Amino acid sequence: MNRLAKLQRAFQTFILNADNAIRQEVTDTAQAPAPERLGIYSIAYRLRLLEALQTDYTALHAALGDEGFEQLCFAFIDVFPSTYPNLRWFGANLDAYLETTPPYADIPVLAELARFEWAKGLAFDAPDDTFLSIQEIASIPGENWPDMAFQTHASVQRLDLFSNAALIWKAVAAEQEPPQPAYTDGSLAWIIWRHDLKVFFRSLTVDEAWAIDNLQQGACFAEICTGLCEWVDEIHAAQHAAGLLKGWVESGMIRSVQLKA
Repeated sequence: MNRLAKLQRAFQTFILNADNAIRQEVTDTAQAPAPERLGIYSIAYRLRLLEALQTDYTALHAALGDEGFEQLCFAFIDVFPSTYPNLRWFGANLDAYLETTPPYADIPVLAELARFEWAKGLAFDAPDDTFLSIQEIASIPGENWPDMAFQTHASVQRLDLFSNAALIWKAVAAEQEPPQPAYTDGSLAWIIWRHDLKVFFRSLTVDEAWAIDNLQQGACFAEICTGLCEWVDEIHAAQHAAGLLKGWVESGMIRSVQLKA
């Protein structure tokens, strides 16, 4: 390794891990001693990561306040130093950190709020994709409908939350006073997706959540109809499944259909 590469590696190690091996390579100046000169870069790096987290987690920032959010982020940076060349992905583990690290672990809504905001970001950044139309489904002969299998749009995200994190985010986004954290005994299903450059989200009933989850796992229309019999009678299962499918297609959640062999 040549000298320049060694210096670059030592400088990076200092920025990421506070290793002072680079100190002997940096000279003092009349304006600032070497530790201060190095510190400028270290602080700037952490502030840039903080800025990235502020962009991704606006509602969490609002919930914790400036000082609380800053403390969280700097602690997170120490535990999860960036390993990504693209800052977009730096905050991927924040929900897990909040879920397992005191004192945040004692306030479950914080981890769920982070999880919700991250899922919205994933939906927004998902690659462009095609949308299935009602006309395309209508063109499939009725005898083939039982074998239809669908693929969801690349932006579709599914979450199960025990708190009102989604409502807190909605209030913050509307610049309204957010509700106090609240929790349910059982999880509430949510779906998030992008359509025409806008991100949408809504809650799901238990049967719809089951249906969309199984659709994403490759279940065909007939299998979904059979599964829905847990909530509706067999006579109306196909009609109910068709109604759910129509809603997903019209909302832009489905990208394609194929006949399952």
